[in-house]
Amino acid sequence: MATFIIEGQHQLKGSIQPQGAKNEALQILCAVLLTAEEITINNIPDIVDVNKLIDLLRKLGVKVSKIGKGSYTFKADEVNLKYLESEAFKEDGKGLRGSIMIVGPLLARFGKGYIPKPGGDKIGRRRLDTHFEGFINLGASFRYNKEDHFYGVEAKKLKGTYMLLDEASVTGTANIVMAAVLAEGRTTIYNAACEPYLQQLCKMLNRMGAKIGGIGSNMLIIDGVDVLGGTEHRMLPDMIEIGSWIGLAAMTKSELTIKNVSWNDLGLIPNVFRKLGITVEQQGDDIHIPAHTDGYEIQNFIDGSILTISDAPWPGFTPDLLSIILVVATQARGSVLIHQKMFESRLFFVDKLIDMGAKIILCDPHRATVIGHDFKSSLKATTMTSPDIRAGVSLLIAALSAKGTSTIHNIEQIDRGYENIDERLRAIGAKITRLNSN
Repeated sequence: MATFIIEGQHQLKGSIQPQGAKNEALQILCAVLLTAEEITINNIPDIVDVNKLIDLLRKLGVKVSKIGKGSYTFKADEVNLKYLESEAFKEDGKGLRGSIMIVGPLLARFGKGYIPKPGGDKIGRRRLDTHFEGFINLGASFRYNKEDHFYGVEAKKLKGTYMLLDEASVTGTANIVMAAVLAEGRTTIYNAACEPYLQQLCKMLNRMGAKIGGIGSNMLIIDGVDVLGGTEHRMLPDMIEIGSWIGLAAMTKSELTIKNVSWNDLGLIPNVFRKLGITVEQQGDDIHIPAHTDGYEIQNFIDGSILTISDAPWPGFTPDLLSIILVVATQARGSVLIHQKMFESRLFFVDKLIDMGAKIILCDPHRATVIGHDFKSSLKATTMTSPDIRAGVSLLIAALSAKGTSTIHNIEQIDRGYENIDERLRAIGAKITRLNSN
């Protein structure tokens, strides 16, 4: 296990460029399997989860060429379907949550898709029912091997249909869309997820020759086509990383400019941070956070009751930023209730913050009340272990604001979602050292 050593309470200054969006990359990379023609993708983040998926595509026979920093070409003209039934695939597919999204493209183009039960963050149960119910609605037959935890879907030809999803799952919607673009006839998906990353996928598929209407809404109408062609695509900046840098600037009382944020795709994110009292300024397509030398004050609801911040499907607030909001609230003036509705284990990292001196009441697995210190009492440095990507970065932000030197173990979890985070933080003045395990 690698480790970060962090010396806290240093003001940061400068500008930082967000990486390409991890959650978009996992969808877009799977879509290369839908065509035999070449696809060029730019602004791909150099992170563990994405690199694992690129390796998986290579093993499937996709020709992958790196043509520059974050830029690759992909050509899936000789896909090795035998790999899907190998022991190696059972191991490789297990290690990555995003691997589930290869099933839709493989089913649509080759009539079969298999996947071992995927891995990913330990943040509670994540059902795959939405994915497979969607494939079954399109006419696929489903089988599940309980002993090997191995899923399979097969169909001679998918047929378009109407479906109402039981949850607005982002990966589920993406998977079903990628299957439906090559299905026979019209598919209507109601209660579809409509995140900017899913909009990006749909726009890319349309450039490849797909016919998808309703992009950006919760009803997608897809008229199937016989074949898709090549295209070029650029990832959006990662909104979760942008939110992380806003929180970091506030907690360390630093002046920070976040470059090229694609402001129109940030949704509620800037306003949620403003509700915590943080000044978020738009400068062109950049975000400027001034140094909060006098702290920041949480706004109560207009009737005076305590502010509640909760997650919801887009255009609601993304669950991936609730742990950042929680840690930032520990030094605010006032109190806030954080309600994590979508996952049941994401708040369990708060015991680490309590160890550092934060005033947090964990009400139940989904809710925590934070009573801010108003910087009158600093968080205290400690030794901790990163449980998942987002909690790991929240603990990193806490350590950068804390008094003393902190140690964070298991930083491989942070590397899964954040590109060269220690180098980029050092460039704006952070005192952070990486110790690699032998």
